[in-house]
Amino acid sequence: MDPQINKHLLTIDPYKPGRPIEDVKKEFGLDRVIKLASNENPIGPSPKAIEAVAKAASHMNLYPDGASIQLRDAIASHYHIPPSQVLLGNGSDELIHLLGLMYLHGPEDEVMVGDPGFSRYDTSAFINRSKLVRVPLNSNLEHDLEAMAKAANQNTKLIYIANPHNPTGSIVREPAFRTFLNALPPTAKVVLDEAYVEYGEGVDELPSALEFVKEGRQVIGLRTFSKAYGLAGIRIGYGFAAPEIVDVYHRVREPFNVNSLAQAAATAALQDREYLKKSVEHNRKARNRLNAIFASLGAKPYESYANFALADFGRPTDGLYMELMKKGIITRAGSWFGLPNCLRVTVGTDEELNFFEEVITSILSPAVAQ
Repeated sequence: MDPQINKHLLTIDPYKPGRPIEDVKKEFGLDRVIKLASNENPIGPSPKAIEAVAKAASHMNLYPDGASIQLRDAIASHYHIPPSQVLLGNGSDELIHLLGLMYLHGPEDEVMVGDPGFSRYDTSAFINRSKLVRVPLNSNLEHDLEAMAKAANQNTKLIYIANPHNPTGSIVREPAFRTFLNALPPTAKVVLDEAYVEYGEGVDELPSALEFVKEGRQVIGLRTFSKAYGLAGIRIGYGFAAPEIVDVYHRVREPFNVNSLAQAAATAALQDREYLKKSVEHNRKARNRLNAIFASLGAKPYESYANFALADFGRPTDGLYMELMKKGIITRAGSWFGLPNCLRVTVGTDEELNFFEEVITSILSPAVAQ
């Protein structure tokens, strides 16, 4: 260990991505492997985004627009807000990282998260030597907003709430969220991470970070083009905040943090409403099918508003996770995020879900499968 390295960084657990397809093929000698682990969009990116990237590719020798003006204006127009309230980053992960640098000053500051939750929230606390406060989810695997409000104090600087939540898919609703905000100290900023929000379209009382930002509340909204828009591989996240927050963000971000291909892809994808409608509708049908498969096997599916399904099998699922992978299906064992009896499966194409149903049924109900 290099003695010059900050030792507190060793407290951070490296992010664990889903196993790569080629890696699993090689390990188990498989010709066919499908990945239902990383909450990627199974229908691929918007054709308009692909076309835009192809056109932009001939200019890769040039630095991107450092202010992402065209994309920023497109987002501002789409959501009817001024460009001065739009954040852009290299995935929403970068936004989380930089918000930590902006608001956390050391051990006296606190970051509050639901537990289990997205690991990058935890990392923002560890990097800045700040205290991480984990508040357990309730019995329905939802954020316990009342408990979080009681745990908040004058040292609470950032509260992360993913809505819909990762890894459970649950949501908080607008009345409860508003009550929660009213109970917080004014120094606490609530980061409402809406990475999966498009999949909750039409859900009654789903709060919108944008509306709270417009009201001038202590809310920062995060969104992404990785999920419903199918641009995970090109890395672009965005968000909404008060102009004074956006101003500081511009001071700390990298000069060219959003590459030119990502800017072109996101600008085109934002206009492709037909694609987004198709993406959300496929997700709804596929998620319902996953829940039906789980229920048919005796597992308890949780209500999810994201692009994955989570189910409790009543016993540890590490073995099931491995059996599925040996047969060519990569999922997420619940032990990865503190729910050892659960399995999380990303929605797939119809063909992929046919394969998943066949394989998991053969593992758990071999007599039925025969």
